[in-house]
Amino acid sequence: MTTRIIARLDIKGPNLVKGVHLEGLRVLGKPWAFAKHYTEQGIDELIYMDAVASLYDRNGLLDFVERTAREIFVPITVGGGIRTLEDITAALKVGADKVAINTAAIKNPELINRAARRYGTSTIVVSIEAQQCASGRYECFIENGRQSTGKDVVEWAMEVAERGAGEILLTAVHREGTGNGFDIDLIREVDNAVTVPVIASGGAGEVAHVVDALRGGGVTAIAIASMFHYGALNGQVLRPEDFSEEGNISFLRSGVIGYRAKAISVDALKGELTAQGISCRRLPSVEAQT
Repeated sequence: MTTRIIARLDIKGPNLVKGVHLEGLRVLGKPWAFAKHYTEQGIDELIYMDAVASLYDRNGLLDFVERTAREIFVPITVGGGIRTLEDITAALKVGADKVAINTAAIKNPELINRAARRYGTSTIVVSIEAQQCASGRYECFIENGRQSTGKDVVEWAMEVAERGAGEILLTAVHREGTGNGFDIDLIREVDNAVTVPVIASGGAGEVAHVVDALRGGGVTAIAIASMFHYGALNGQVLRPEDFSEEGNISFLRSGVIGYRAKAISVDALKGELTAQGISCRRLPSVEAQT
């Protein structure tokens, strides 16, 4: 089966941001600039997540989605603050292909059933933010990883699949942004428990981590943020001066843009995976020759 490589863009206001454990968000630049860059390199899909939607009880990404859908032709998932059928309609109307629901799904599970019936299962992604407790058990969190729910991750994954979710976006909050690798046990448990595709997110720091998630975790879709974002900045493809109108860019201006894990480009990652026998969609340069 062909692997999907997905770029995850967490957004706060007008900015692309990145933190650790979904906290301590640093401004990295314009979301559009990164999305365009990744698409040119052959990204398979984009995920836009509103990192502060819970503060405003709404999703603020519709303008980004509309521009992306108009100029970039890869599937787009939008999440954060999607709480009603009307929110889903608004996101799809501006060009999103899928929506990701977390908080609203846990508070009102019937929303998954209703959304799947109205828009089709392929449109509905349930986002699961997982934290590992001291007991070793994995628990679901909401509000961008800030609030515990007491729900068991594997049990919830099985329920959302039965209710009509077409995919599960599984984020290991305790690994997110660390570059220390995916939680393979978590990924394997969830993937073995459900029949719908699972997108692994949280922890990618080098190619070996992606290979481990695909081979050890069993998933066929990976969402990556830091490795790609810092790869674009480290490689001077996207430069701090390009974001002069952005707010709070002291981190970029400091010149300390390095990422302690092995930042990489989309095309380089696909090339390395292909060399290891993992099937990826063809790169743009290959498609142009056919």
